[in-house]
Amino acid sequence: MMSGTGGNDVPPLTGGEVMKELITTDGARLAYQDTGGEGVPLVMLHGWGQTQAMFRHQIEGLAPGRRVVTVDLRGHGKSGKPRHGYRIARLSRDVLELVDRLGLDRFDALGWSMGVSVWWSFIDQYGTGRIRRFVAVDQPAAVAAVPWMTEREQRDSGAIFDVSGLLYLGAALAGPEGDAVRADFVRGMFSGEPDPEVLAFVGEEIRSTPAYAGVPLLFDHCAQDWRDVLPRIDVPTLVVGCEGSHVHPDSQRFVAERIPGARLHVFASDVASSHFPFLENPSAFNAVVEKFLAEEPANGA
Repeated sequence: MMSGTGGNDVPPLTGGEVMKELITTDGARLAYQDTGGEGVPLVMLHGWGQTQAMFRHQIEGLAPGRRVVTVDLRGHGKSGKPRHGYRIARLSRDVLELVDRLGLDRFDALGWSMGVSVWWSFIDQYGTGRIRRFVAVDQPAAVAAVPWMTEREQRDSGAIFDVSGLLYLGAALAGPEGDAVRADFVRGMFSGEPDPEVLAFVGEEIRSTPAYAGVPLLFDHCAQDWRDVLPRIDVPTLVVGCEGSHVHPDSQRFVAERIPGARLHVFASDVASSHFPFLENPSAFNAVVEKFLAEEPANGA
């Protein structure tokens, strides 16, 4: 059903691990890294226009004690850039094929930004039976304020812009000034003066996603409304927000309140002040994630 190669020609994300490849059922080539190791694996999904390299500090900080799997979603990073499949539902199918390929019957799931939406789609379609614990980092329940939502619903869901704003952004990203628009978009995810190295790194990684892939995917991603999925998430969940992010912390409180039993952690602006707490302050981020993942289940499951 699926095939893949060892990918020895693909540079490692960090350390000595070799990037591997998976060919999906619709022919897309996915580059992933699997650190191996014992215990429950942690599968981490990056955000729109970014790459698995966003988690370089988590590979270093979390992998010594656990197995960590990261992947460049189709159209991103070192993965293939086919002319099809740029929908959240297809990306979640890609993830299903990856965990099937690796034989992961039970794993922890972490998503950041659009990566959270991919996991919400995964849960919506395939359930939570294989997920032990879930970490959702800085993703609103609905990104675009559609006209049939009340003002209160738009605010609670964390909508960043309205539909006309989404259309304008997509057109601008696909236009002749796309590089400049993309750079401004990235800069808007930081408050104050970001670390120049972090800002440059994020800006460079996003360049790997061509407009023909990124624009339709951004539209599909932002047009989703995941509020109905949240009450059906029945595994221990940690929701992570960040003061200073363009995603307002109140939207993360809303997500945590809708997921039964979920807990919330919001990084103060003196700890991290952007959409990228795992890059800004990896030690603080890793400590929060590790504590949550290491907790003993209350019901012995």
